[in-house]
Amino acid sequence: MTQFIKTLVRLRIILRIAATRLSLIVLTLLLAALQPDRARAQSSFLPQGSKFDHFLERMEILQQTDADLNISTAKPISRRLAVRVAQIADSLHKFYPYDDIDHLSDVDRANLSSLLANNIEWVTNNRDSFMSKRPWLNTFYKTKANFYEVEDKDFFLAIDPAIQQTQSYETGNKERVFLNSKGLTLRGMIAGKLGFSAYLTDNQERGPTYFQQMATKLDAVPGAGYFKSFGKTGFDYFDNRASIYFNTWKYFDWQFGYDKNFIGDGYRSLFLSDFSAPYLFLKFNTRIWKLNYQTIYMELVNQHITGNDYMYPKKYAVIHHLNINATPWLTLGLFENVTFSRTNHYDFSYLNPVIFLIAAQQENGSPDKSNAGLDWKVNIGHATQFYGQLLFDEFILHQILHYGAGYWANKQALQLGFKYIDAFRVKNLDLQFETNIVRPFTYQHDDSVSNYSHYNQPLAHPLGANFYEFIAIARYQPAYRWNLEGKIIYYTQGLDSAGENFGSNIFENYDSRPRDYGFQLGTGVPAHCINASGLVSWQCKENLFFDLSAQYRHYSVNDPTNTYHSSSSTLFTAGVRINMFRRQYDY
Repeated sequence: MTQFIKTLVRLRIILRIAATRLSLIVLTLLLAALQPDRARAQSSFLPQGSKFDHFLERMEILQQTDADLNISTAKPISRRLAVRVAQIADSLHKFYPYDDIDHLSDVDRANLSSLLANNIEWVTNNRDSFMSKRPWLNTFYKTKANFYEVEDKDFFLAIDPAIQQTQSYETGNKERVFLNSKGLTLRGMIAGKLGFSAYLTDNQERGPTYFQQMATKLDAVPGAGYFKSFGKTGFDYFDNRASIYFNTWKYFDWQFGYDKNFIGDGYRSLFLSDFSAPYLFLKFNTRIWKLNYQTIYMELVNQHITGNDYMYPKKYAVIHHLNINATPWLTLGLFENVTFSRTNHYDFSYLNPVIFLIAAQQENGSPDKSNAGLDWKVNIGHATQFYGQLLFDEFILHQILHYGAGYWANKQALQLGFKYIDAFRVKNLDLQFETNIVRPFTYQHDDSVSNYSHYNQPLAHPLGANFYEFIAIARYQPAYRWNLEGKIIYYTQGLDSAGENFGSNIFENYDSRPRDYGFQLGTGVPAHCINASGLVSWQCKENLFFDLSAQYRHYSVNDPTNTYHSSSSTLFTAGVRINMFRRQYDY
């Protein structure tokens, strides 16, 4: 009888979750059905780690006053928008602040042409220039960018292989370090009204030693989630994502999918990053006048332990983000989110797309995790950009004014960044500097459910909290097919010690702190890390890359007994990839 009751309870939970997801699907399809005839199809988005991400950053800074790019802090960027920006860039005659440079560089023009070729469904002019002269079997690669493509009056489909093979040597590691990814990507439109996309890969990976340690600690593959063992120390996992898209009336775009999102202009994000595993979400975006307003309803996986198959616990999050072009060169943003769970129902008070979530959370009795923040970016002189984020996890003014006391609830995070395009008048040499500072206990909550995480991984910065970090990146593209990159990341973090919670681990309950005052950046056991890497990448054919990279990482910890522990490793990697982002271990 007891087992029968447990079975009924489990069945009830499964039916409730299924009903919630079905309701979202029905709502999505209903809105699609109600859209008027003048509605256009919502474009799919550029994939994570797209080779065009940095090119669009360049276009934003060089043009300086492009309204669409300036308010594109929420990523990924739609293919339709990317094509529109590229076509405008191609028609302009002056970007640079120097009188002797009046046009896009040859490399930029080649990147612009590549962007159009890879998003040909939105290109209206000179489409013949993107057709292949000799298609394979007169069927494959009819266009330069897509392996298989169908274009009819009411139907577009593009299918491409997604493959990444890397082999690495790590000093001090006798095991082979490798990544074996294979799968496909597809995207398309139906009847000019409904868009869809999918990214489906099967992966076997044995990363460097510290990656294996992190995966063991998280009980999840960083960036992917669920895994099965591959050999003794490897991971076997799927990375599958899919979405449908549509446009309601003129200014409202919708996406229902299982994927990742990113909010910010930096290398990291303190609001929402793409570090964690994909998740189910419903997102709508309003772009009108000088405004861009985005709402994301997310279903997340709570902290759990893998093992026998069972229903992983679920929680939910809602995110609002508003961008406004305050001036043609200044963009300001407002961010807020709430993370919550209910044992017997979804909290519908958080469905309102315009209400202040913090106010709604307080009306519910303040049981949930909420954050608010500001972001900004300033484009100056067609060559530089300043950007940043300020996150408030909790705001108590008199404690902030007495900051030196180190009150535990001073939970804030700050990002400051600077980009310099065509540095020192060297075409396509771009520099970026960024610092991230996160106070102790930021992103934690007073239970193990509502912390700002998904699938045992942070939803914001991969380090969690209680750290400061400096990042320097140099990118140089001397020719269209060649990319060079150098990157240095340094951080100091205060770790927990002897079972005491010093605020770095976002999965801890903040009520387990040892005291209320005396918490500064790095309080706890000090850990220091420097991660330096270099990359040479050659694009042999469209979207086919050969990569050579080297990475050095030194990590040291001083424990309470003043014992010094350190580890150093150098990783040499050779790889080939097509239609995939490059796997990185930059933490």
